Amino acid sequence: MQSSMDLLRSNLSRVRIPEPTNRIYKQECCISFQTPKSEGGLFVDMCNFLAFGKDYVSWNYEKTGNPVYLHIKQKRKSVPEDRPLKKPTLLAIGMDGGFDNHEPEYEDFYSIVILPDYVSLPFPSVELPEKVRLAVDAILLAEGAERKEQVASWTADKKKVSVYAENLQQIDNGVVVPPSGWKCSKCDQVTNLWLNLTDGMILCGRRNWDGSGGNNHAVEHYRQTNYPLAVKLGTITADLESADVYSYREDESVVDPLLAQHLAFFGIDFSSLQKTEMTTAERELDQNTNFDWNRIQEGGQEIEPLFGPGYTGLINLGNSCYMASIMQVVFSTHSFSSRYYKNQSLKEAFDLGPADPTVDLNTQLTKLGHGLLSGKYSVLAQETDDIGSTNSTSSAKQEGIPPRMFKAVIAASHPEFSTMRQQDALEFFLHLLDQVGQVNARSELDPTRSFKFGVEERLRCPSGKVAYNKRFDYILSLNIPLSEATNKEELEAFHKLKSANCSEGKEVSATEIVRPRVPLEACLASFSAPEEVHDFYSSALNSKTTAIKTTGLTTFPDYLVLHMRKFVMEAGWVPKKLDVYIDVPDIIDISHMRSKGMQPGEELLPEVVAGEAKVESSKPSANEDIVSQLASMGFNYLHCQKAAINTSNVGVEEAMNWLLSHMDDPDINDPISQDMQAAELLSSFVDEAGVSTLVSFGFEEGLARKALKASGGDIEKATDWIFSRPGASSTVDMDATPSSTHNVVDSELPDGGGKYRLMGIVSHMGTSTHCGHYVAHVFKDGRWVIFNDTKVGASVNPPKELGYLYFFERINN
Repeated sequence: MQSSMDLLRSNLSRVRIPEPTNRIYKQECCISFQTPKSEGGLFVDMCNFLAFGKDYVSWNYEKTGNPVYLHIKQKRKSVPEDRPLKKPTLLAIGMDGGFDNHEPEYEDFYSIVILPDYVSLPFPSVELPEKVRLAVDAILLAEGAERKEQVASWTADKKKVSVYAENLQQIDNGVVVPPSGWKCSKCDQVTNLWLNLTDGMILCGRRNWDGSGGNNHAVEHYRQTNYPLAVKLGTITADLESADVYSYREDESVVDPLLAQHLAFFGIDFSSLQKTEMTTAERELDQNTNFDWNRIQEGGQEIEPLFGPGYTGLINLGNSCYMASIMQVVFSTHSFSSRYYKNQSLKEAFDLGPADPTVDLNTQLTKLGHGLLSGKYSVLAQETDDIGSTNSTSSAKQEGIPPRMFKAVIAASHPEFSTMRQQDALEFFLHLLDQVGQVNARSELDPTRSFKFGVEERLRCPSGKVAYNKRFDYILSLNIPLSEATNKEELEAFHKLKSANCSEGKEVSATEIVRPRVPLEACLASFSAPEEVHDFYSSALNSKTTAIKTTGLTTFPDYLVLHMRKFVMEAGWVPKKLDVYIDVPDIIDISHMRSKGMQPGEELLPEVVAGEAKVESSKPSANEDIVSQLASMGFNYLHCQKAAINTSNVGVEEAMNWLLSHMDDPDINDPISQDMQAAELLSSFVDEAGVSTLVSFGFEEGLARKALKASGGDIEKATDWIFSRPGASSTVDMDATPSSTHNVVDSELPDGGGKYRLMGIVSHMGTSTHCGHYVAHVFKDGRWVIFNDTKVGASVNPPKELGYLYFFERINN
């Protein structure tokens, strides 16, 4: 009979010593959420370095034939309750330098296991072949692929030590900086002030794009002197690590390890200073606390914890609540739960997937689906006492599962989602559907089809002729008409109270605040209401005119997602979140929103052929909204008109970019000419070949037309334009073309009646979609359930009026 050691030696050809470039998984199973702490531990394939739980390692053996595994098992160590806290130096939890969250410590146990009979040999052992010992040592010393990605995401924003700090030149010109009363040396700014650490000049910071901030005097001083480092006054305290130091030459926030010495040169005793200015991160945190956190998270309510299938929480990986909230709702739909759980086993996904399951979206979605819906991981969190026995925690909570591998795959084509920064849940939802749709493009099981619907826009010009434009979409993005608020009398009384309190120097208490209440029906009505389209080129009149646009749906999806446009731009392009309640009923009927299509007696506008259009003799028109917005920023009015015309009135951002790059043109001050008008009109024509090319790349036709128009027909620039605007509207160009050029096959989409039941809500807290916190509420098993990261419980009072995204399921008769 062959000995265990002889068996290992006979399989040495299937053992590899990992190279530094190899990705080594040793913290989580590739197709489940089992870890070294799980019963049975984790098995690391010593040939491909993928990790598998006890229940799945045999699948890998069957697929690859690799028999040799490093078995890792972790057992909890007893830890003194009075363990001292360590001060965090990194915005992270459970990592070196991060916050100490009192995670238990574990002892590692290793062995070499040979399949299929699970023959085990102890490690470490001098009797093991040298190749095996070297391979195991390399695996254990290497940073795990799971942790490497996590660390990379966190440290992407970590400040570096400036290369100019150690030998920084400081000029003794008699400057002594007082502890307060600062003012810019070149203007009257008294906030956002920066002290140059070379010559002691106090100057204001950069001007923001909306006109706020400073007057650029600090950065202009650097350009004149090349003095690289400056510290923001008001952020200096006895804790120098919290100070904001900026390196103009390195163009980033940095660490100055000699800051105390550099401040003392100008007479600054940092130990006596109190912080008066917030750092960027602190300001964001402060803003986030000013909203209805308790209402959305149901704080103060006795929430009954829920466990079992469909009630599994997701561990927050660091500002990943936007992803968690979307995935909880998405996997509560029949389409996703069927595709990745009911009709897709883990074994089938693993067998059909590529050699590396960690990079396959379908495999990771199946892993996540089984993790969320099986109930296997939705159990009461257990803790082990000092003698090794296991007890339920008194707080009745679950540990949840970490969606690390799924996040790594879904974010691979979107760099923003790979960071640890907060993101827009709507943007992530659309990105998810795009990626899932691509990998299921040739499958009848594509779950994204259940969200997809057709939109038809009808445009009628004064000639009486019409044009129909069709497109696909996954969401209905709705304006919130505050004029339709149902509590106008209460609002008027509140504003009077607020004015009276302000005149007396008092603040309105939180209990006295009255918000507008707008019915969801009013938001839906605003979507379908007739809308004027200015500067519309009518091929029937051969001139620009005002057309009337109405919008309807050609199909009703299985799941209707409503996006509430709570974030608006005020004058000067200052973003603002509408503080408003939306009265959302449990059941809605949108039957009236179905498009009627072309009607008998209607005549389509004639097609426009590039080069045959006649240019009007009138002065070319620039969009007044764009011009006025640019002019309010201080730009010359004539220059603003030219910018709008030369960018075909696409938008303020495009016009501003044109303006900034043409400020020095010799003809910038020349009157607007007929040639410019002709160029404007001809720019409205889009090369159909270019449209076809972009559509073949997977872009919506409307978005392709808009991008080509904004980039002068250049396909490469148009592609860059689209990728630089992930939230760009795919609404087609409003210059009329007959519906024959926008054929959409509605028969391929699901369709049915217009009655829907509310089944999911994603709520947001914070001043911006890129900060704050997201929470999901889902109606399942006859009750509302709150999903707040790992906290899963029976909702007492779901915040229906505060939703950012509403998910409705069609009611089938």
